Amino acid sequence: MDDIITMAERPREFICIVCPVGCPLKVDGDGDNIVVTGNACPRGDAYGRQEFLRPTRVVTSSVSVLGADSPLVSVKTKGDIDKARIPAALAEIRALTVRAPVGIGQIIAPDLAGTGVPLVATSAAARV
Repeated sequence: MDDIITMAERPREFICIVCPVGCPLKVDGDGDNIVVTGNACPRGDAYGRQEFLRPTRVVTSSVSVLGADSPLVSVKTKGDIDKARIPAALAEIRALTVRAPVGIGQIIAPDLAGTGVPLVATSAAARV
């Protein structure tokens, strides 16, 4: 997975997801000189720049639970992680197993895949 943007891939087009309007953004530039067009607000400009330079995502998944009323608990990253790190994060999540009880907001992994972002439970699992 190569993060280098070639000249053939520019300008890049995105749909802004910051608000329900969904502005069609066109972003082009090199390093310090980034130009975003199509945004109806400053938040769209910021989103376009971030998505162009360093796309990030919140990752959601589930983790196996031992000794619980449910075999899985849903989880998500507490913040965004680099899009390029998602495969490593998902591989680490697949390898995790926790013991019941699990509470909503409980930290499952304090530093998911070396991103510095914790993985937290978004559902609960009671002990049986």
